[in-house]
Amino acid sequence: MAAITTQAAGERRIPFASVASWILYDLANTIFSLNIVSLYFPLWVVNAMGGTDQQFGNATALSMALMFVSAPIIGALSDQAPRRLPFLTVSTLLAVTFTMLLGMGGLALSLVFFIAANYFYQAGLIFYDALLPEVSTEATRGRVGGLGVGLGYFGSFIGIGTGLLLLERLDLGYQAVFRATALLFLLFALPIFFFLKERPRRVEPFNLGAVNRAFAEIRTTLSRTSHYPGLGRFLIGRVFYADAANTVIAFMGIYVTNELGFTSGQAQIILLLGIVGAIAGGLIGGFIVDHIGPKKTLNLFLIMWMIVFALAFGIPTFGLPSALFWAVGLFAGFALGGTWSADRPYMLRLSPPRYVGQFYGLYAMVGRFAAIIGPFLWGFIVNTLDLGRPVAILSLLVMTAISFVILQGVSDTPRSWGPDDLPEPA
Repeated sequence: MAAITTQAAGERRIPFASVASWILYDLANTIFSLNIVSLYFPLWVVNAMGGTDQQFGNATALSMALMFVSAPIIGALSDQAPRRLPFLTVSTLLAVTFTMLLGMGGLALSLVFFIAANYFYQAGLIFYDALLPEVSTEATRGRVGGLGVGLGYFGSFIGIGTGLLLLERLDLGYQAVFRATALLFLLFALPIFFFLKERPRRVEPFNLGAVNRAFAEIRTTLSRTSHYPGLGRFLIGRVFYADAANTVIAFMGIYVTNELGFTSGQAQIILLLGIVGAIAGGLIGGFIVDHIGPKKTLNLFLIMWMIVFALAFGIPTFGLPSALFWAVGLFAGFALGGTWSADRPYMLRLSPPRYVGQFYGLYAMVGRFAAIIGPFLWGFIVNTLDLGRPVAILSLLVMTAISFVILQGVSDTPRSWGPDDLPEPA
């Protein structure tokens, strides 16, 4: 860590406390994401309160739809405000407050609290990501961001460890997990509020014009995709595989307990195995990308996803041993980590240097859109159509297969960018 804060020639010195507190926030928000979005809250909705997959799925989809619509406004606010940290502080405190309220007032009210908690958590991520330049230089940005991701995985272990202690050992119930998650989120977030030194900026006052410019920029960015071969097609393909990956994360706990007969404690350990797999997949996937390129690497992991979904469908449908899912959970995590290690450099390969920031904003929007469609579709298949969870898993296999087919038409051959950032003829 000390190497990260060393002052290079001509570079500003960044305090160690600023870097460390920014990285700790990644741990804090990962605990929330795992415990509330991915595991304990959906288990509470379905297994403890007798709710449906559709109720949880629709709540997740609604919170992400609200974020999808308001993200450009939040982004404009982030760019126009003199300091971003006060907005991160407020959004975090609101997410913590609504997390504390989960489980109070019955199922319907808790779903409303969840929508609010997830919305403010997602809003906080926009301000948090935008603070990376405050804690890094061009030379250290990758290392600082990578440390945040790595410590985020450690936050996953803290989250599951807390759940195992409170649910399995002490038998205190899900509400105790919700309270503990809120407190851990706040505890590890506190340092960034006090120790991150943000440089004030001279900006124009935030007004309706800034919001209009933000939406106009999105329209301009969308129109630019047609100038860069394969970029639009890649983003469309990403909708389908991101949809499948994000959906299985949200519903895996419900699936293994209600379809495969695992206990809540076993479901937590399976998710823990998935996290270990994701760490390995990210590391190995990055190595593979460097040797065979992002397209072939992503193809390998999409094939792995299809095998994972086929096994997850086949175990309850054909009466295969449930113990097989221990391996499925591990390989699902491996596929997840590998997918994200491949699709970012794939996107970078397709984007011109001048517009990398804009196109990565579009990349993030595609992920948010997928997070709306997936949970809604899962609930629709399971409850509205009454086709059951195995068919919902099968739909994720179909989506992954669609993305695989779409992406075969996208070349990852390195581009030679011309003076106008248009690809030069081969």
